Amino acid sequence: MTTESAALPDGRVPLEERAAAENFPVALRILPGSTRRHLFALYRYARFVDDLGDEPIAGVTAADRTAMLDAFEAEVHRLYDGQRVQHPVLRALAPTVDACRLPAGPLLRLIEANRVDQVVTRYGTVEELVRYCSLSADPVGELVLHVFGQAGPARIVLSDRICTALQVVEHLQDVAEDHRRGRVYLPEADLDRFGVPGSDLAAATASDALRAVVRFEAGRAKAWLDTGAPLLTALHGWARVAVGGYLAGGYATLRALERSGYDPLPGPPRPRRRDIAACWLAAMVRSTG
Repeated sequence: MTTESAALPDGRVPLEERAAAENFPVALRILPGSTRRHLFALYRYARFVDDLGDEPIAGVTAADRTAMLDAFEAEVHRLYDGQRVQHPVLRALAPTVDACRLPAGPLLRLIEANRVDQVVTRYGTVEELVRYCSLSADPVGELVLHVFGQAGPARIVLSDRICTALQVVEHLQDVAEDHRRGRVYLPEADLDRFGVPGSDLAAATASDALRAVVRFEAGRAKAWLDTGAPLLTALHGWARVAVGGYLAGGYATLRALERSGYDPLPGPPRPRRRDIAACWLAAMVRSTG
């Protein structure tokens, strides 16, 4: 069984549809075609690595997933060593690596995040969760900045704050699905503080205590988005447009969580397009003020 066939079984939703559903910047049709191709190559890489570590596949164990991740990482190293690679995801990414001078570090950290997923299913504190997000989310923002040729230490720090916030927001949307897969991304310290027993995560609707935790985590994520938002004023051109889209998706999803009464258990609260558009416009106006 190859890693490609293991992680991409027949009948899966096409990548283009998944990218659009997740508000990835590749869905921004107004971006230049070359930029969209680079962003989609990054998306395909990140999506594939995540599926290696997480997509339900009958008969595949955590050890199997780790072995597949190791094999894929070895192929990434071959790419950066100037060797010919066979994997279609990496062949598609190779022109972007060359054209945008992508560093290997962020790509490898995304693989490491999925290794962590094989052994860690709960996080005791928010600090532990943030460290995980530094592997699972922050590298994406750094790579996007490189695509636009606008990466730099100060900008990456702000991007990391945005990406960590976006990852937490996604976890809040997916509390029920994550729990079904045996994972809990709500910090245990916060669950204990608000008096949320484990059984509440398996219910059809959220208890008052669980809603309070989700509301608390959403407030912290919003504060992180606000902290990272000045990144827009440090960017120019299409980079500002694309990163504004990231921010807008995060803010709009927080609105969706609020509309749900902070109850994600019946299904992930989804942002409305008009809310994304409104948040995007507001972010762009603030960045040029």
